[in-house]
Formats: sequence, C-alpha cells, structure tokens
Amino acid sequence: MDLADTMKAVNHTFQDVSYQFKRLPGSSILLRYIKNSYQNDPIRSIVELCLLLFAVRYLLAPRYSTKQKPVDLTEREIDELVEEWTPEPLVSPLTELEALEEERRPIITGPTGPKVKLLNSGRTVTNMASMNYYNLINNDLVKERAVQILRNYGVGACGPPNFYGTQDVHMDTEKEIARFLGVPAVIVYAQSFSTISSVIPAFSKRGDIIVADRACNFAIQRGIQISRSIIRWYNHNDMEDLERVLAQVQREQKRKPLTRRFIVTEGLFETTGTISDLPKLVELKLKYKYRLILDETHSFGILGRTGRGLTEHQNVDPSNVEMLVGSLAHTLCAGGGFCAGSNEVVEHQRISSGSYVFSAALPAMLSVAAAECLKLIEGNPDLLLTLRDYTKTMRSQLERSEHIIVTSAPENPRILFTVKGYEHDERVMAEVVDEALTAGVLISRAKKVADSSKEWQYGPEVVMVTPSVGHTKKDLEAAGSVIRKAVGKVMSRRK
Repeated sequence: MDLADTMKAVNHTFQDVSYQFKRLPGSSILLRYIKNSYQNDPIRSIVELCLLLFAVRYLLAPRYSTKQKPVDLTEREIDELVEEWTPEPLVSPLTELEALEEERRPIITGPTGPKVKLLNSGRTVTNMASMNYYNLINNDLVKERAVQILRNYGVGACGPPNFYGTQDVHMDTEKEIARFLGVPAVIVYAQSFSTISSVIPAFSKRGDIIVADRACNFAIQRGIQISRSIIRWYNHNDMEDLERVLAQVQREQKRKPLTRRFIVTEGLFETTGTISDLPKLVELKLKYKYRLILDETHSFGILGRTGRGLTEHQNVDPSNVEMLVGSLAHTLCAGGGFCAGSNEVVEHQRISSGSYVFSAALPAMLSVAAAECLKLIEGNPDLLLTLRDYTKTMRSQLERSEHIIVTSAPENPRILFTVKGYEHDERVMAEVVDEALTAGVLISRAKKVADSSKEWQYGPEVVMVTPSVGHTKKDLEAAGSVIRKAVGKVMSRRK
C-alpha cells in the first residue's frame, strides 16, 4: 500500500469517527466550546491533555494491596520472640515515699475516737486525723439506736434501692435531711465518694457543658470524666476568671444548638480548705443561665449558724442550688452521701444515677445513725460553738510556728497547713507526720492522686489536722506543741 492509499484510509476513518461523534447529543456545543476556549491558548491545551493522559494512566495502572503479608515463623522463632517480650506493667511501681508510707501506715485497733490505740506499736495516741468533729462516734444514744436497728433490720440491704433494697428507714432519713436543709427532696446514696461522681453524669451528658473549679476534689473529677461533657476550667475560687469563661462559652455557643450547662464547685474545698463565694456563683449562674452543682461534703454540718452548710453560712436560699451534695460519712459519723434538690432532680436520679441504681442500698443501721446524729447536732448548738472555739485554738497553736503556713479558711475545722519554703515537697510533709506520730499525735498528709493532666490546680502539699469536741483544751495545746516541734525538727535536718 502506497502513501496515497494510507492517507485515503486515515481520512476515511477520521470522517467516520467525526460523523459518529456529531450524532451524539450536545456534541456540537462541545466542539464549539473547545474551539472558542483553546484557539488562542495552546499552553492550556497541553496542560489539560497531560492531565487527561495521567488520569487514563492512573485508572489503567495495576492495583497493589497495602496489606502486609503474614510472615511464617518457625516454632523456635515464636518461642524466642515470646521470651524477649516484656509486658507493660499493670500499675506503676511504688515510689520510695509511697513504699515507706505503706510500711509505716498506722493501723488502729479497737474503737476510733479522740484517743486511739495503734496496732503497730501498741501505743495510745491523740487522734487528730479523723473527721469525727463532734465525737458522735462515741455517743451512747447513737450507739444504742444503731444496735436496736441492727437487731431489727439485719446487717445490710443486700440489694439496690430499686430492686427491693429500699427500707422505710431510708425514706425517713431522706425526709429528715430534707427538713433540716429546707429543700423539697433528698436522695441517699450508699457511698460518699460515689455520690457526686454519679450525680454529675446523671444530668450532664456528651455535648453538654461543665464549667468547674480547677481545685475540685477527685470525686468531682471522676464524675466529670464519666459524663464525657465539654469541660471548661476556671482558676481556683476566682470569680472574675469564672465570668470570663462563662462569657467565652456564651460566644462560642451563640449559633450552636442549645445544650445543658453546669457550674461545678465545692463549699469547703478538700484540697485547699478554702470557701466558695456562693452569692457570686448564684449571680453568675443566673446571668449566664447555668445550673449549679455544689459539693458540700466538707461543709455540711460545719458551716452556718446551725450547721446547714454554705447556703446558711452565706445567707443563700438553698433553692438557688439545683444539686446540693453532702456526705453522711464525715460530720455525721455514719456512711453514704446524699443529694438535695427539687422533686424532679431527686426522682431523676432514682432511675438514672449509676451508683444509686446499681449499688446495694445503705445499711439500715448507718441510715438511722446518720439521722440520729443530725438531730443531735440540731438539738445541741453548743457542739458547733465548741468546735469553732477548738478550731480557733488549734489554728493559733499552729500559727505560732514561723515555719507553718495555714492555708484553710478560719471557719474550717479541717485545718490544712504547709511548711514555708517547702510548699510543694511532699516528702517534707510526710516527715512532719512521722515526727508527730513518734511524739504521740496522729495527723495526716493530704494525699493527691498522681495525674499527668495540668487542668487541675491542687495547690501546695499540705498536712491535715482536725480537732474534735472530744478533745480537751489541754489536748489541743499539747498537740499543737508536738506539731510545732515536729516541723522544727524536720526543718533543722534540712539546713
């Protein structure tokens, strides 16, 4: 075939393809667009042609699997790998200080109270490490009532409240606490720690917003984590910073769906001993439309003219606090905790709070003991006056030392102090505790759960000293002298 025949065949093929293409709907429009777009822009035509060729090449390229092929190992190789593998430890090993404290941990034999006998040494020491503020542990009326209930109701409930664990004495205790606080309703939990850590996730869910104080106790932290809510922190007891955070959240959520929002804080802070500014908290929560969850574990039965807590102490109506949480295991010397609020708030927890629904109910004996202790506090105002006088005496004893800095509020009988110049040295605090125990006074270091998160502000390392109305003024003076000398000995070794 010569050149003329070849050109003729190519021309015929081109005409046939062109004819078939023109039969396609819209082909004329496409040809006109190409002609108008590319006649004066050859660079564009070349670039798009290259992209077309790349796309064709990519689609036609063979596909490769990204899955790794299994490696066949012999039995010997498998055994060698197993021998070389070291599993990650389930828990981190104890530090030197933790191991030492575990070894020296004091164990009380017999009843607890203002004076206790230690199993380790057999010595009787002054107990200033217990929150037996009113010495109700040794009250004969409470003990007789507890024994009576034990004989009539047995040891425990052996079932959650919603599964035949609720007894009439539980309902009576709830009514008694509600009457004492002046709130519509109360729900009683079987364990103090799990009360606040269950109340928070019962109301705040994923997508809701919690604004919390950075110094909140560990139980609150756990409740916040379980809730999986959006968390915003404000600096400890800083109401200006709280308002800044609330305003920032308001701006961020302006065009987003409406969510439930909560402020979470404490009455008397467990880690610092300071008091919240409740009137300002109520003002801000009303201004920015939040609900307030207040943990009064350490202020219920302590603050206020009659021991009704922070609301009475700062003259705030309890109805301004949506969820008021307290403990029956501290001031009332029993066990469990409670949450006070409206009828709707309480009834919701009976079906939605994990700790209430799935834990055995509080033993009847402890429920009645809590109610009896509450009546004793209410009927004996001298108890509160004596405790406050003893708290002032103990603080003055500690403040006589140039090395001691008392960090807790003056109204707080759970007195916290740190050592000047060693505010963040937990070993120094442990040495102070050991020296005091050697001299016959049992006090405690306020321990903290180690966590890599920097969201929480715990404040300085502190030692806890708690006077009781079961002590005498001489006990307090002697204990104060022992603690001052213990601090002095530790400081002299540090020089």
